[in-house]
Amino acid sequence: MKKLILLSVMFALIVPAFAAEVKPQKPNVLFIAIDDMRDWTGYFGTHPNTKTPNLDRLASQGVAFTRSYCAAPLCNPSRAALLSGLRPSNTGVYTNNDDWRKIIPPEIVTLQTHFQQNGYETLGSGKIYHGSFPAETGWDDYLVINRKLINNSTKPAGQAANEDDDQYRDGVGGIKFQPLDNTDEEMEDYHIVQYGIDQLRKKHDKPFFLAVGLHKPHMPWNVPKKYYDLHPLDEITLPEVPSEDLDDVPAAGIKIAKPEGDHAKILESGRWKHAVQGYLAAISFSDAMVGRLLDALDKSEYHENTIVVLWSDHGWHLGEKQHWRKFALWEEANRQPLIWRVPGVTPTGVKTETPVDLMHVYPTLCDLTGLPLPAHPLDGKSIRPLLEHPESKADTAAVSTYGYQNHTVRTKDWRYIRYADGSEELYDEKADPHEWTNLASKPELAGVKEKLAKDLPEKNLPAQQKKEVQSNNRKKNNQQKSGNSKTTSA
Repeated sequence: MKKLILLSVMFALIVPAFAAEVKPQKPNVLFIAIDDMRDWTGYFGTHPNTKTPNLDRLASQGVAFTRSYCAAPLCNPSRAALLSGLRPSNTGVYTNNDDWRKIIPPEIVTLQTHFQQNGYETLGSGKIYHGSFPAETGWDDYLVINRKLINNSTKPAGQAANEDDDQYRDGVGGIKFQPLDNTDEEMEDYHIVQYGIDQLRKKHDKPFFLAVGLHKPHMPWNVPKKYYDLHPLDEITLPEVPSEDLDDVPAAGIKIAKPEGDHAKILESGRWKHAVQGYLAAISFSDAMVGRLLDALDKSEYHENTIVVLWSDHGWHLGEKQHWRKFALWEEANRQPLIWRVPGVTPTGVKTETPVDLMHVYPTLCDLTGLPLPAHPLDGKSIRPLLEHPESKADTAAVSTYGYQNHTVRTKDWRYIRYADGSEELYDEKADPHEWTNLASKPELAGVKEKLAKDLPEKNLPAQQKKEVQSNNRKKNNQQKSGNSKTTSA
């Protein structure tokens, strides 16, 4: 009896001590990046021809933002900003030619490195950083694809509309699109997603940060013909573009729009609908790839303990403001999908119109996973309260930057643009959601502009200073660079 009592006492003392050492598993992160996807996805309800059942499925499982905006309307600065936590105006990474690895100081801890340093297994595939400047550190494993093998498998499906004119065989001028005879398996994004699927099927001893970056709908919009068939040409709806839309836009804005460039060529070709069809087809292809990834997560053991965040680096113009591509400060180039599915945090099937920008992703992921913030100050803050209560009416502003001292501030009711030369645009988003009437010259709205201007970045790193910073950081990077990454080939 005494032995039994003694054993019971010992067990009572040991169990709490053992239990105190067992920490709950941190949530995994599935980080899905999509290239050049604007607001033409189903959950936005902005285009009648879009078909994105898988993005809509993810939106139905969490919180979808209808007013999410990029840090910069071009790939490299936007991605460098999100993944460093610092705005372009704070780093000097303004263009796609700026090697962020040499410009951003090595003491700035990038997102994947922060997770790696805090006990996560970091895994990646596809386009997470800009393709010309991939992150060389911070990954435990990263898929490297032999693009020559993939690119050699692209087979045009028949002739273009004007089959006797070579200039129209693969698009119009620089706007490239063409249906392919390829299968999904012959596309690069298929293999990028397959890597993510394979990781979800594996057993992981540590929580993982799994980043999967899709290239489409980045140009060229060359995807299997079956995705073009989802969007019959005779059903395509074109954007509404008034001929006088640029009449009240300052010279700096017209220079960005370049109406005599892509738009003039599209109009001359008579293939505007073909181009829109190509973009919609590329979106549908990307959606199908996301669906494969979501199916794998649903079937995995990680389904209930994995945060999913899906985002695109910026939007795209298809004729609005007589402009094509990104590279602008208007709504179409800056608005992009952002969806969060956080088990135990987000409600299901809720859309919020509260404006946010991508600078909030880094601190929000830290908050949701219980990681400390990095040592360097971040330019965004956690939006966890908004994820928990998306119905709340937060008075927020989203800020985007295109080049040195060109910024836009977007609130729920207004868009304010200020260019480097001091010229301005102001749009009443409630009365004028297409941004057709520039109100910046109205004296009675001076107070509105003054209030919006308070959210403009205070720091604008000049180009000359950027060169000096780049030179100094190159030396630091060379000293600190270490090969802590391994790659998987496909």
